[in-house]
Amino acid sequence: MAELDEVLGLTWVDGPATRQGGVATGRGHLGEDWLIGRAVNGGVLMALGLGAVAEGLTASGHTAPLSWGAHFLSAAQAGPVEVSVEVLRTGRSVSTAQARVVQSSDAGPVERVRLVGSFGDVARTTTVHRAPAPPSLPDPGECLPATRDASPAAAPITMLDRLDVRVDPSTAGFAVGRPTRRGVIRAWLRMRDGREPDVAMLPYAVDALMPVSFDLGVPGWAPTLELTGQVLGDPAPGWLLVELSTDTVVGDLLVEDALVWDSTGRLVARSRQLAGIRMPSA
Repeated sequence: MAELDEVLGLTWVDGPATRQGGVATGRGHLGEDWLIGRAVNGGVLMALGLGAVAEGLTASGHTAPLSWGAHFLSAAQAGPVEVSVEVLRTGRSVSTAQARVVQSSDAGPVERVRLVGSFGDVARTTTVHRAPAPPSLPDPGECLPATRDASPAAAPITMLDRLDVRVDPSTAGFAVGRPTRRGVIRAWLRMRDGREPDVAMLPYAVDALMPVSFDLGVPGWAPTLELTGQVLGDPAPGWLLVELSTDTVVGDLLVEDALVWDSTGRLVARSRQLAGIRMPSA
């Protein structure tokens, strides 16, 4: 089994929630392989919660999170995890559900993230009427590998060991202390174990790269407060191309946009998140 599929796998207490009014709890484990510093990557948590919902909606065919909103309530730690799923509505073409990702602590259960999503059949995205074209950048072999030994900022990102990330050289200046300050990072992305991209991976892909704040010259942690995402297609096998950008920083808040294209150049996912940022006083 692929490494990402292992962390997304849950053991259900009474089976997943399958219909409106259904509530179910699944149990799993978050490994240290998915840490950024001391916290588990938010994309993994989103993929975990949305995948738990999709598992119960298989019979209806509503397994793609067409749109979701995630509110991050506390930093998830490596260790046991529970996902509580409640199906709020089941319809002919769309079902709506919420998922709560919870961990135990000395003070009792702590909610890490709460998601609400609209789920449907990804086949409804087959025809593309209008979508952004992918940016032009060198082939993966001509881009710069993002590894934990590439820069001091990357060292605590344990998750990089699970990924094959190739950063566009024109946006990689942050790795050598020369950020462009345009607020753009572009990179090719795939799983290091060879797992091909699919709909279940896309909620992870929109939040798998280093924060775009790195290109602003702010290499510290940028915790996500809220993220809204959409799945816009079933990705073809091969590399994903991810572009992060920001045009808004106010006070200690950053707005980051993510666009994800598959190997055919089709836009398959996008997101916008509000994150914290610690801008230099100067």
